[in-house]
Amino acid sequence: MATGFFWDEKCFWHSGGNYAENLPVGGLVQPVVNGGLPETPESKRRLKNLIEVTGLARDLVLQGADPVTTEDLLRVHPQRYLTEFKRLSDTGGGELGRRTPFGPGGYEMAAQSAGLAKAALFSVLRGDLDNAYSLSRPPGHHCLPEYPNGFCLFANIAIAIEAARAAGLAKRFAVLDWDVHHGNGTEAIFYDRADVLTVSIHQDRNYPWDTGAFEDRGVGAGEGTNLNIPLPAGSGQATYLDAMDRLALPAIRDFSPDVLIIACGFDAAAMDPLGRMLCHMGSFRAMTRQVMDLAAEVCDGRLVMVHEGGYSETYVPFCGHAVLAELSGSAIDAPDPFGDIWDIRQPDARFEEFTKGLITDMASALA
Repeated sequence: MATGFFWDEKCFWHSGGNYAENLPVGGLVQPVVNGGLPETPESKRRLKNLIEVTGLARDLVLQGADPVTTEDLLRVHPQRYLTEFKRLSDTGGGELGRRTPFGPGGYEMAAQSAGLAKAALFSVLRGDLDNAYSLSRPPGHHCLPEYPNGFCLFANIAIAIEAARAAGLAKRFAVLDWDVHHGNGTEAIFYDRADVLTVSIHQDRNYPWDTGAFEDRGVGAGEGTNLNIPLPAGSGQATYLDAMDRLALPAIRDFSPDVLIIACGFDAAAMDPLGRMLCHMGSFRAMTRQVMDLAAEVCDGRLVMVHEGGYSETYVPFCGHAVLAELSGSAIDAPDPFGDIWDIRQPDARFEEFTKGLITDMASALA
């Protein structure tokens, strides 16, 4: 099995403004030492470092990619957005949307991030790789065509999908987003499309606060090709695997895509400062096995993962390592440094019964 790992040092150089967590410094918001947005390069850089230190990198096909072209970008983003983004990028940086600041060269770094996602998808669709992981940064799943949002400047996955469609590499695409935050950008871009299924498993009303409802199923030709699975804060591994088994995976199986793309955020982990879930690296490994088995069943194993959120600089690398080891079939392990506490921290039986009921209600509504 050949598993690609797409990365570029330039993506680690993307920077935002002077923030204290999610708040711009100023007024009553005091600067913090080494302050900045929670979306930093370190969780991604440390993942790359960890796979090299353990030797897992030798079981992967590490490669870079070209940035996406203007033609690629224009399939998703209008020219007026690209023009303003490039103008600010060339003149020192700025901010175009909600919590999406960028410094000099931000446009090129975002194009590089999307280029990694595109290259990963193309390599799998062309049969050069069995599956692939794109270490994209900045992330993309919150970005709307004209409005960057939530650390996301270009819609990485949507850009890759449209490029693959234009190249004639595939016709039907499924996107499963397990980032703790709702994948509102990917949803919005394909909301009226019948050829792209979008599924998002997320913490209910975390971010964005006004999207991600179960009732939002698509419109027009896209009616029924969007599925939101909002879960209550405090959900752990059992609830996530149950939601996968009874909601997400059946929807993808019924859609029968040519390729399965995962918006792979690690912020549903219990260590994450921007989520309130109780998953851990074993949870992400188990979900990876689920989607690998499904991809083998419905689309000849074609599976691509694109990095999204995850804000624990310490723990994200271990979650990513588990996913990459599972993707590649490698025997190289990085033991969970907090492994002795996860069983204790998982929700109790009453909570699990509650979430089973929620999932049952959603499954019944889809039947």
